[in-house]
Order: sequence, then C-alpha cells, then structure tokens
Amino acid sequence: MPTVGRIGPYRVYFVSADRYEPPHVHAWRDGASAKFWLDPFVLYDSKGFSEAELRRLWSMIEERKQEFLRAWHDYFDG
Repeated sequence: MPTVGRIGPYRVYFVSADRYEPPHVHAWRDGASAKFWLDPFVLYDSKGFSEAELRRLWSMIEERKQEFLRAWHDYFDG
C-alpha cells in the first residue's frame, strides 16, 4: 500500500489490488478510513470519521486531487 501523501494526521495511500477501479485514494487516521474517487471527485466510503472531520478531509484531498491523480497514473500506468 504505497503512501502518496500525508495531510496533517492523515495517511493518504493506494491499494495495489485496486488497479482496475477508477482512480482513487484511501485516507486513514487512528483506525478511521475513507475512500475518495478522484475523477469525478466523490466520497465513496468511510468508516469512523465524524461528519465534520470528513468535510475537512474532503477539502484537503480535493485541494491535492490533481497531485493524487498524477501519482495514481504514475503508479498504475507507468
């Protein structure tokens, strides 16, 4: 599970087995997790985060969406 970034307390990563899914990232902190599709940008799934924390995480990941899309394509298509 390659880490593609850290945003504050969150680890943002890919799962190698997810190659055939649409581009996305997983975010993790202290046992809570969320999965964001990158294009179109949408929260796909989450577990353990409060609504307020998900809104903050959404904003932080959306800000770096292009960087994560490049990393996805470099990793899976490169």
